[in-house]
Amino acid sequence: MIEKAPAGEIRDTRLADALSERYLSYALSTITSRSLPDVRDGLKPVHRRLLYAMRQLKLEPSAGFKKCARVVGDVIGKYHPHGDGAVYDTLVRLAQDFAQRYTLVDGQGNFGNIDGDNAAAMRYTEARLTEVAWALLEGIDQDAVDFRDTYDGEDEEPVVLPSAFPNLLANGSAGIAVGMATSIPPHNAGELCDAFKHLIKFPNAGFDKLVEFVPGPDFPTGGTLVETRETIIESYRTGRGSFRVRAKWEIEDLGRGTYQIVITEIPYQVQKSRLIEKIAELLIAKKLPLLADIRDESTELVRVVLEPKSKNIDAEHLMEHLFRQTELESRFSLNMNVLGADHTPRVMNLREAMQAFLDHRQDVLMRVTRHRLGKIERRLEMLGGFLIAYLNLDEVIRIIREEDDAKQTLMARFELTEPQAEGILNMRLRQLRKLEEIEIRKEHDGLTAEQLTLDSLLTDVDRQWKIISDEFTEIKAKFGQKTVIGKRRTEIGSAPSAVIVPIESLIEKEPITIILSEKDWIRAVKGHAETPEDMKFKDGDKHRFAIHAETTDKLVVFATNGRFYTLGCDKLPGGRGHGEPLRLMIDLANGYDVVDIFVLKGGRRAIVASDAGRGFVVEEDSLIAQTRNGKQVLNLKANEEARCLVFIAEGHDHVAVLGSKRKLLIFPLDELPVMTRGQGVILQRYKQGGLADINTLRRDEGLTWKTAGGVRTETDIDEWIGKRAQAGQLPFKGFPKSNSFK
Repeated sequence: MIEKAPAGEIRDTRLADALSERYLSYALSTITSRSLPDVRDGLKPVHRRLLYAMRQLKLEPSAGFKKCARVVGDVIGKYHPHGDGAVYDTLVRLAQDFAQRYTLVDGQGNFGNIDGDNAAAMRYTEARLTEVAWALLEGIDQDAVDFRDTYDGEDEEPVVLPSAFPNLLANGSAGIAVGMATSIPPHNAGELCDAFKHLIKFPNAGFDKLVEFVPGPDFPTGGTLVETRETIIESYRTGRGSFRVRAKWEIEDLGRGTYQIVITEIPYQVQKSRLIEKIAELLIAKKLPLLADIRDESTELVRVVLEPKSKNIDAEHLMEHLFRQTELESRFSLNMNVLGADHTPRVMNLREAMQAFLDHRQDVLMRVTRHRLGKIERRLEMLGGFLIAYLNLDEVIRIIREEDDAKQTLMARFELTEPQAEGILNMRLRQLRKLEEIEIRKEHDGLTAEQLTLDSLLTDVDRQWKIISDEFTEIKAKFGQKTVIGKRRTEIGSAPSAVIVPIESLIEKEPITIILSEKDWIRAVKGHAETPEDMKFKDGDKHRFAIHAETTDKLVVFATNGRFYTLGCDKLPGGRGHGEPLRLMIDLANGYDVVDIFVLKGGRRAIVASDAGRGFVVEEDSLIAQTRNGKQVLNLKANEEARCLVFIAEGHDHVAVLGSKRKLLIFPLDELPVMTRGQGVILQRYKQGGLADINTLRRDEGLTWKTAGGVRTETDIDEWIGKRAQAGQLPFKGFPKSNSFK
């Protein structure tokens, strides 16, 4: 019979408690071991392990390359027990000069490009460390930092790197943890070195002064920083904010007054291919009316060519519109959320992050000094034993030749330590010459002097900071602005003007004819068509409205729900085909219809009225709607609809109102109130039916209406003139049976 294995400990726990306990463990692991960088070396564990593994493989900058597959294998086998894909992606990013301001890996092979293309497989690419990465590892074999056991306990890995290079701020970092995130832009290393040296002299330096040294981020892809100095200072003061970056562009003269715009640098983390694709989509959708074409002529250098539609188009206006519409302008957020020296996450401002790095460098200096002192002490101990041997050479030789336990005899006879005695016994015969004794005395004297110097360094704080300041001078000489890698790439520009360029100035003015069918299909035909009735419509549909306009105009739609809707004429569908349903462009609910459409001219007045015979005068400029939902102007009761919209012609002083039961009333225009919204006043009273049409007129010129034979005017109208809200009477003989003035 097979015995069952004893069960493990079983505890009764509420599901909520078990989930919260495990989720908190996961969250803590994500925050401290995956997503947030350490303020001291600016690295996450996977980056740190990768660089350390490459050092163990002896991939220093002067060495040859090794296959990335070998590097990744060592990392996941010894230090980072995760997927090889994640480790290789990390290695690739550290080698991309468009992703890292100062690359930490020197890659050989295809490591991707700014278009977003992936790197080649790890079996095809090779890598080694760069000088910057070597600076991060400098002193790691001199007890500069603590080590801990690897995941399997077979090896050790550094808790943090010595980091002689200010990697956190120079290369930046980004990550999303549980409940928190970090986003730090890259900066110029030379500028950072100057700022660190100033902070050493003035630990309480203000942010205004620090920004003089660090005027803003320095992105690997260049571009132009367009933020005010005040905004930058505030972002660095709080550790939170954002930086607006624009593409860098220039104008190329093509002769005869024509030109083209060439984009030479794009914002950080923007894929060039996706950017061009987006601009092309907007171009096809006619949302970039000043742009004729876009071409990608890039090689290793970015060169995106923009062709304006006309040589008369202002390049500044075109680019300003593109900045607002595309990723040619982007924002990079600042959220300096990092792990401190105590491994606790917190948001630091610029000065706190810099001071944390300085404290780390001071700690590294002290540890390296103590490590060196320990080595000097051990060496002096050995040299002391050698000098005793030289002074008593014959006796030492005799003891070695005659005594059975020579080491113990030497220790007892000359009061030597065990290492000293062991060293004497291991001496080679050729070291017994006089010249070797002189060299040992020189070395002993030199080490003694160095020991005194290092001992004093441990207590001399000013000297410690002097050494650290000199280190920054060396870093600046290697990676500063005068070097190829250290030259500032992102230009510090001025904030753009707050004045918004009117969209009309960005639209090429062209004549169009707007056609709206009975079933509310709308289109814009190029030119001013004279006979829109001849155009083709869908089966069962026909022409309803046709008005002449320009592409720079605004089209206003008045619907039976009393709302006005505004559309840009440049955004109307083209004349090919049957157009598009108007309801796709405005939020006009089913059950409502279009009363009228007109081109906004401004400065005019109009009368709006419902079928119940109520209305008022409204200013045209107040009818513009800002959203698809339109603007409510005429308020309606249940079962009422908006019926009429008529513009008041200049000089007209009377209103003619026609009821559906053929009753006509004419009254003075000044009896109507001017309103921006409401039900209005009663225009005409009805026992049955409602309002049919409205017109305006000058009393001395008479009433005009259209007939099948043309336009007719009746000047004898005194019989129909009355007061607002009267019923009126039957119209003139010969008035059209359509009950309309139009």
